[in-house]
Amino acid sequence: MKVEFSNKAKLPTRFGNFIIQGVREETQNGVFEHLVIFSNELLETPLVRVHSECLTGDVFGSLKCDCGGELALAMEQIAQSKQGGMLIYLRQEGRGIGLFNKVNAYALQDQGYDTIEANRALGLADDARNYDVVGEIFKHFGIKKIQLLTNNPHKIKWIEKYVDLERSSIIIESNCHNAHYLQVKKDKMGHLLEE
Repeated sequence: MKVEFSNKAKLPTRFGNFIIQGVREETQNGVFEHLVIFSNELLETPLVRVHSECLTGDVFGSLKCDCGGELALAMEQIAQSKQGGMLIYLRQEGRGIGLFNKVNAYALQDQGYDTIEANRALGLADDARNYDVVGEIFKHFGIKKIQLLTNNPHKIKWIEKYVDLERSSIIIESNCHNAHYLQVKKDKMGHLLEE
């Protein structure tokens, strides 16, 4: 894997003022471009959210998942953190299956499949994401310890390879469109969805 970092730029947002930097990851599977959004000052244990892209939730406000709500809450909490913080935005749409396959999985969910069953019916992994680039990002920033905003035990196992971490939950209120999805994340993927 080869990793390259862009120049830094200011990013004023509705949550607060951040710095943004692009990260280009070259692997045998292709070239991926990710983002790191961080506060001006990163202290010893910054608040970090590693967020995988969800175009439908993050941009279009889909109520089928909790992604857009988690992204907004993470940015709000990072902006307010006294330790400083960072959002690592990974371009791994649909838990790594891509946008095209995600829409096909959505169509199966409309027929009654849950998120795991839909992926499997399409011959895809339950979760195909890889977090190796996160380790390179932490190295680049000299980060050795973090407070990680996540409910995903799989993500915790990946990321604790690179830094010492404490987990903080990130709970979004469910709605009639995503209640079953959240229950499947809890029951079938072990997500820690209770405070």
